[in-house]
Amino acid sequence: MSLAPDITECLARARTDLRLGVPVVLAAHGGGALVLAAETLTPARLAEVQGLPGTADLALTARRAETLKARPYDGDLARLPLPKGAETSWVRALADPADDLRHPMKGPLMARRDGEAALHRIALKLAKTARLLPAALLLPLDAPEAFARNWNLTLLAADDAALHLDRFSPMRPVVSARLPIEVSEAGRLHIFRPEDGGEEHYAVEIGRPARDTPVLARLHSACFTGDVLGSLKCDCGPQLHAALAQMGQEGAGVLLYLNQEGRGIGLANKMRAYSLQDQGFDTVEANHRLGFEDDERDFRLGAELLDRLGFSSVRLLTNNPRKIAMMEKNGIDVVDRVALKVGENAHNRGYLATKASKSGHLL
Repeated sequence: MSLAPDITECLARARTDLRLGVPVVLAAHGGGALVLAAETLTPARLAEVQGLPGTADLALTARRAETLKARPYDGDLARLPLPKGAETSWVRALADPADDLRHPMKGPLMARRDGEAALHRIALKLAKTARLLPAALLLPLDAPEAFARNWNLTLLAADDAALHLDRFSPMRPVVSARLPIEVSEAGRLHIFRPEDGGEEHYAVEIGRPARDTPVLARLHSACFTGDVLGSLKCDCGPQLHAALAQMGQEGAGVLLYLNQEGRGIGLANKMRAYSLQDQGFDTVEANHRLGFEDDERDFRLGAELLDRLGFSSVRLLTNNPRKIAMMEKNGIDVVDRVALKVGENAHNRGYLATKASKSGHLL
């Protein structure tokens, strides 16, 4: 046994560092890179980077690069050399699309075609999992271990980091307690915590559903604006309450409340997407301009929690075929899809139409 953190714990530390604006170091065979999140980059740290040997790259996802008319020669990302004398305003303008329409001319941007992009790929995944804009500044290092030691920075072995960033983190039950709620006095709340230090997820059990028959279930992604504030821009709040009400009427069910706000991009980035929607972009276009995919959620979480609770088959309350496919792929038998069409209004009609036409929702 060792008191030193393992790779999972180092990744959790690295995410926190990047959110604070502190760089981290990736070590690979024959070299490495200093990594800074574009969103939290400060002028002082940028000046430090520019004073070091080598030329830094700004790594952007292919989605963001497409908006900027930069060539993603690496397929899923683009590497843009940092110009001499560049300021944080240049980095942020490329990372954040907030002012794209006011200041559309940001190029021409010449992306790198030579060299390896593996470290850039890891840096972008780190930024995403830290719920930051998916953009990172990387400076090549000849001796990453010594550099990290001299500057007291978190050091990650690149191969281990790449492997664990793609690995699903197992969930562990923390506690459960009786919770009478409006739809049923026989309610129980279960709290689960992932091993990687990410957000906790919840299961609301209504009644005492049998484990040997299909349970009425709902995978509900957290939506602070809809679930708590009653936002009219989405149908999340009405879906949440309608699902619980149906479970209450039937006397049994389980609602999984997954902390994957904004289709997995986090509340801050979701609000950035809302601002882009106010500029005329639909929900999918807004995500792409930010550098994200249409949907960044991981529905393996739902299958894991159902299995932990002892359920192997469900009647799934959903309009999203992707949830059904993911449940089936991960060992949960979906015997029936129960439609959940509620909450349409004048403010979200276009949003719902986009979900149907571009994301395949059955609306």
